[in-house]
Amino acid sequence: MKTSLDCLPCFVRQALDAARLVSDDPSLHEKIVRELLERIGWMDMGQSPPALAQRIHRRLRELAGSDDPYAAIKERQNRMALGLVPSLRRDIEKSADSLATAVKLAVAANIIDLGAKTGLTEDEVLATMRNASSAELTGEFPSFRDAVAHAKNILYLTDNAGEIVVDRLLIEQLDPARVTVGVRGAPVINDAVMADARAAGLPDIVAVIENGSDAPGTILADCSEEFRRRFREADLIVAKGQGNFESLSDEPYNVWFLFKVKCPVIAARSGLPVGAHAVMHTAEMVSA
Repeated sequence: MKTSLDCLPCFVRQALDAARLVSDDPSLHEKIVRELLERIGWMDMGQSPPALAQRIHRRLRELAGSDDPYAAIKERQNRMALGLVPSLRRDIEKSADSLATAVKLAVAANIIDLGAKTGLTEDEVLATMRNASSAELTGEFPSFRDAVAHAKNILYLTDNAGEIVVDRLLIEQLDPARVTVGVRGAPVINDAVMADARAAGLPDIVAVIENGSDAPGTILADCSEEFRRRFREADLIVAKGQGNFESLSDEPYNVWFLFKVKCPVIAARSGLPVGAHAVMHTAEMVSA
């Protein structure tokens, strides 16, 4: 698997993005980027990208003087996604295969990722969601359907704000009575936290728990004991997004990954082309 070294250009871009969100002062932008580059010089590049990003974004928040530089953008993303829900729900209801359609929509919504792309526009998201129902799923969707049918305790790990609103439509298909939803324990990039789960209305239909971590992924050793207990007890884990894929694909648990392949690093790890809408299981990673 490629290491964090391959992600360095992305980390530098994220630093500049965060700086520009909180200030128009070019001198602050330069200070933040210079300090980041200096810190990277002594960081362990053998860490996973989410682990390194966690450390970088902690310092970025300190330098920017903001606990959540992306807060306003996340609110806009949630509002945009909520505006799409009525039409997306109709797509699911009129579909011959409601679970497949809900999965396609949830994976397509993984485009709402400011860690992977600067300046993601509403038009880009809307165009992606309009075409989502006809998109091909790459991987083992029939096996995923079977796993869902036999699961009694599902842990659903969310990824980004906005995306989490569309996740609700899939969670409704999974049967909320057997689903617990996990969100990040603290803000990082535009990853979903408890406030975003509330915006999506998820606490109205399922139990929602924080994972106790501010990593843009699920690093189990960094998560709370309560979250790890829920993780161990789940007989099926659905993990959204590239960060969860990077941090959990080597873990010996029954994890299904749903994500859009958005960069060459993930393409190399997954064996799928950039742009693919992936449905992958940990067993596939073990055999790869």
